[in-house]
Amino acid sequence: MAGGGGGGGGGGLAPLPKQEELVPHPVKDQLPNISYCITSPPPWPEAILLGFQHYLVMLGTTVIIPTALVPQMGGGNDEKAQVIQTLLFVAGLNTLLQTLFGTRLPAVIGGSYSFVLPTISIILAGRYSNIPDPHEKFLHIMRGTQGALIVASTLQIILGFSGLWRNVARFLSPLSAVPLVALAGFGLYELGFPGVAKCIEIGLPQLLILIIFSQYMPHAVHSQRPVFDRFAVIFSVAIVWLYAFILTMGGAYRNAAPKTQQHCRTDRSGLVGAAPWIRVPYPFQWGAPTFDAGEAFAMMAASFVALVESTGTFIAVARYASATPLPPSILSRGVGWQGIGILLDGLFGTANGSTVSVENAGLLALTRVGSRRVVQISAGFMIFFSILGKFGAVFASIPGPIIAALYCIFFAYVGAAGLSFLQFCNLNSFRTKFILGFSVFMGLSVPQYFNEYTSVASYGPVHTGARWFNDIVNVIFSSEAFVAGLVAYFLDNTLHRHDSATRKDRGRHFWDRFRSFNADSRSEEFYSLPFNLHKFFPSV
Repeated sequence: MAGGGGGGGGGGLAPLPKQEELVPHPVKDQLPNISYCITSPPPWPEAILLGFQHYLVMLGTTVIIPTALVPQMGGGNDEKAQVIQTLLFVAGLNTLLQTLFGTRLPAVIGGSYSFVLPTISIILAGRYSNIPDPHEKFLHIMRGTQGALIVASTLQIILGFSGLWRNVARFLSPLSAVPLVALAGFGLYELGFPGVAKCIEIGLPQLLILIIFSQYMPHAVHSQRPVFDRFAVIFSVAIVWLYAFILTMGGAYRNAAPKTQQHCRTDRSGLVGAAPWIRVPYPFQWGAPTFDAGEAFAMMAASFVALVESTGTFIAVARYASATPLPPSILSRGVGWQGIGILLDGLFGTANGSTVSVENAGLLALTRVGSRRVVQISAGFMIFFSILGKFGAVFASIPGPIIAALYCIFFAYVGAAGLSFLQFCNLNSFRTKFILGFSVFMGLSVPQYFNEYTSVASYGPVHTGARWFNDIVNVIFSSEAFVAGLVAYFLDNTLHRHDSATRKDRGRHFWDRFRSFNADSRSEEFYSLPFNLHKFFPSV
C-alpha cells in the first residue's frame, strides 16, 4: 500500500496514466461515428441502394399485418394483395410527409401492431356475422375500420398541431425517456426469435449471416468504403432467400406439415399470382366508410398508444441520425403529421393505422447512415412498388423467418438507444434506480399478464358488457413501451422533483437547452421546415 510513496518524484508520477483511464466516458448530445447525418446525403448510387434496403426492411410489418387480418375479414389472396399495396402506397406518402413537414427526421412511417386489437374487435362485431358472401363481408368490415381510423386520427392531429403534446414532452427527462425508448425496441421481443424459430433452418442462418456481414466482416476485410456493414441486409437476405428457394424447389418441404410449408416455402404467400400488374390505390376504393362510436373510441385508444410508442421511436431516430435531442415543438409537429397519416390510412382503407417504423430506426444504426434523403428515396420505392403490384409482390413474398431475423437486430438497436440516455443520469441515486427498475419491470410484466390472460380465455382481463371499454383498457395495457413510459413519466415528475440534486440525477439539465427550438443553433439545421415555410409556421 505504501510502496509507491518511497519512490521519490518519479514513483509518485507513475500511476497518473492509470488515473486518466478511470475517467468515465464523456456525455454526448449527438451520437458520434455516424457516417452521414440528417443533412448530409451519401452519393446517389449508394443512397438509392440504402433506400431500397429501408424498403425491404419495412416490408415485413406491411405484409405481416394484412396477412393476419384479411383472411379473418373474409378476404382472399386478391384482397390481401390489394390491402398490402394500399398500405405500402400510404406508407410511402406518410414517410414523405413526415420527412418534409413533420419532424424532418429520417423516420419511415409504416403499419402499427397497436391497431391490430381494435381491428380484430371490429371483425368480431355482431353486425357482420350474418353476411354470407365473404367478399361482401370483407368490404363491410373494411369500411368499419376506415370509419374508426378517420375518427381516431383526430386525436393525434389535435394533440400534435395544438401544441398539447409539446407541453407533455417538455416534462420528459433523459431518465423517463430511457424506459420509453428502450421498450419501444425490447418490448417487441415476441416478434423476434419466436418468428425465427417458425422455420429455424432459414431464420437462424439469416440471423448469423447478418451478424457476420455487419459486425465481423468490416474488421476482417479492409476496403476503402464500408460495403459489408452498410449493405449487410441486402447481401444476407439475397443469400438466404436463394437458399430458401433452392430448398423449396428441391422438394425439402414436400411432405412437411402445412404450418411448416407456410413459413418455410418461398411460394406460399399467394401474392405474386394475386397482385395486379398495375394498380393505383385511391381514397374510398372499398366504398363509403361506416362509423360506430364504440369502435372509434377503441381505435382512439390504439392511436394514443401508437402516439406514445412513436414518441419513443422518434427519440431513437434522432439519436441514430446524429441529431440533437428533439425539441418538444418539433415532436408535436411530427405527431400532428402522423395523425394526418392515420387519416390517410382511413381514407384509403389500409385496415391499419400508422406509426414510426421501429425496424427502420434500427437499420439507421446498423448502416450508420441517418440521411433524410435515403429515407425519402425509400418512400419512392414504396410508392413505385405499390403501383407496379407484381414486382412489389415478389419482394413481399420473402419468408417471415427471414424478416424476424432482421427484427432481432433492429429492435435490439432501438432498445440500446434507450439505454444510451442513462449517460445523462446519476446511476448511483436510489431514486434513479427505483424509477428505472420499476418502470421497466412493470412495462414487461403488465402486458405479459394481459397477453397471457387473452391467450387462455380468448378475451382480455377487462371483460365488461361494454366492448369498446374492454378494448380501450386491453389495448393500452398490452403495450410494453406505453406502460413503461407512463410509469416512468409519472414517477419522475412526482418524486421529489423540486430538489436541486434530483434535477441533476434525472439528467434534465443536459436537455434544458433543447426545450425550445431557438435555444440551440443546431435545431435550425436539423429540424427547420423546407421552402422557407418556417416563416409561416414558426417553431417555439
